[in-house]
Amino acid sequence: MKSLRIFCFDEKGGGLVEYVLIITLIALAAITAITTVGTKVSTNMTNISDKL
Repeated sequence: MKSLRIFCFDEKGGGLVEYVLIITLIALAAITAITTVGTKVSTNMTNISDKL
């Protein structure tokens, strides 16, 4: 019973989980931004190419 209590209240790995979640959110935001910008740049390059 005592080991179960220690396991439930041990928060040593809590900080690591939070950092992983933050890094994951930043990575998702970066991928979304890069994809959006890449699509717009591709469209603009196609338009320029068509006009030439």
